[in-house]
Amino acid sequence: MRKSIRAALTLGAAAVLATVGLSLARPASAASLVEVTGFGNNPTNLRMHLYVPDRVAARPAILVANHYCTGTGPAFYSGTQFASLADQYGFIVIYPSATRSGQCFDVSSPAALSHSGNSDPAGIVSMVRWVVANRNGDASRVYATGASSGAMMTNVLLATHPDVFKAGSAFSGVPHACFATTDGSGWNSQCAQGQRIMTPQQWGDLVRNAYPGYTGTRPRLQTFHGTADATLRYPNFGEQIKQWTNVHGVSQTPSFTDTPQSGWTRTRYGGTGVQAPVEGISLQGAGHDLPRAGMAAMAVAFLGLDQSGPGPGPSSQSPSSPGSSSSSSPGTPGGCSASISLNQWNGGYVATVTVTAGSSTINGWTVSIPQAANVTSTWSTTRSGTSFSNVGYNGRVNAGQSTQFGFQGTGTGPSAASGCTAS
Repeated sequence: MRKSIRAALTLGAAAVLATVGLSLARPASAASLVEVTGFGNNPTNLRMHLYVPDRVAARPAILVANHYCTGTGPAFYSGTQFASLADQYGFIVIYPSATRSGQCFDVSSPAALSHSGNSDPAGIVSMVRWVVANRNGDASRVYATGASSGAMMTNVLLATHPDVFKAGSAFSGVPHACFATTDGSGWNSQCAQGQRIMTPQQWGDLVRNAYPGYTGTRPRLQTFHGTADATLRYPNFGEQIKQWTNVHGVSQTPSFTDTPQSGWTRTRYGGTGVQAPVEGISLQGAGHDLPRAGMAAMAVAFLGLDQSGPGPGPSSQSPSSPGSSSSSSPGTPGGCSASISLNQWNGGYVATVTVTAGSSTINGWTVSIPQAANVTSTWSTTRSGTSFSNVGYNGRVNAGQSTQFGFQGTGTGPSAASGCTAS
């Protein structure tokens, strides 16, 4: 049973990443994935691959992108959108590779679940420190993401090294220490089956016990999970929310709820903005096949990688990759403004639209796009189809804050947003 579950975990994640990679091939760029060796303490012999975009920020943020079981860093690089988003926003991506049999990350041993442990988290932290020292990375803007085994590792990194990681985005994961074992198997069937149910306090204590004595700010968490996930069952979605709301000391009652797409329910806890302390995206009927197209952009927005950080870095109009453009439309001081960043993709395009509230909170908006877009897929929008020229949304955006939506299509794509009307 354990082998069959692990095989399903592997095949499910690999299949969707292959699909995303084929449909969203990266544009031509001189930047490439390179392997780094000798990066420091590496007790479990992880491999490190690094992606530095052509137009990198002067002091770039760092994203650690963790693969699924039997995956590799290079496979996760080519099968997800994180590198193309790095092209757009100027951050650096680290792609670790597990090298043990099965190529799952260690998220279960006592050595992995402690700040002072000597397993995979220690090697990943060494990679981060190498980028800070050798690529001028911004140690105050370090984040983690991952799918399946990589999503579990994301939860572990936030718990064991809150002094390093500021936030994480997990696709089909489980709470920190849910997979804990002492038999060396690396697999916890009770957790995988969604049968490890505990109180928020118990889950929170597991995080706090990972780094006793730590009193600093705790990382934010975003988690995506499909209700039909038969590999890491759906109850793990709610258990993650219980864990991290307790860690942050915020209510388990959502402070914000919306539907970014049909069948998707997004809830935020402890805040209503894009970067709330905890965010969950529940996907009705989805299996163990995340991330899907557009989700990486949602993760980047939650992590704050689409924004400039302290000191030198990308401007609010972040670096665009070759073959891309961006433009903005003015808005009234109390209303909203919108900007479009456009990337060309194999005869088509991907457009990311950022909507920013003015001096007043808005409860909805409509963006006007003068060139009707030929749309093949959308994310975080309430309007989709074969084309549109106006996109409306009913979500709340606090004064001075931003939200994003995006769409992929054929042709050249719209180059500007002609206006934004608040409602």
